[in-house]
Amino acid sequence: MLFAGNSVTDQNFIDKDNESTLFHREMQDVMRLPAPNTVTPRNSPVSPLPRKKKHSDQEVLDNTLSDHISLEMEAGDEWSFARPGISHQILKRLRRGHWKIQRTLDLHGLTRDEARQELSIFLSSCLREQHRCVRVIHGKGLSSKDREPVLKTRIGNWLIQCAYVLAFCQTRPEEGGSGAVVVLLKTAARPE
Repeated sequence: MLFAGNSVTDQNFIDKDNESTLFHREMQDVMRLPAPNTVTPRNSPVSPLPRKKKHSDQEVLDNTLSDHISLEMEAGDEWSFARPGISHQILKRLRRGHWKIQRTLDLHGLTRDEARQELSIFLSSCLREQHRCVRVIHGKGLSSKDREPVLKTRIGNWLIQCAYVLAFCQTRPEEGGSGAVVVLLKTAARPE
């Protein structure tokens, strides 16, 4: 506001006490609108139904990766899996290292249950981060009782149970050979 000298005019300044009087004076000719033909509910609004909570990694683990499902797989030196509908060309590309390995999980020294839990959490994380190709190191079993891989066939069976695993195969010798698998994951469509 600009002030001329030290005096304040009535147009530039309204006292707080006069504000209410001024408002009522301006509103004296206003008429209330007629009531509408609709009923206004007086109750509190209905609370929305809760959305289904996302499963925790442990719930996903309990519901998906089972030891009771035993799918026959060749556990020889060159074993692999491709989901029905996935071409053999995709499996060849996976074997040759067409996709860059984006993350690795090492399960050395873990028990069966620990390995299953770690694999479930790892795969869930890879899906969230939209990784396409990952490696799971299960070991060659050189320090096991019978010197055979303990987790190898279990890892294969668990991976087959995951609908978002498209294919997997043994890694190339420089990436772990028969002690690891490279896994091709389905990726979700990215929002535009």
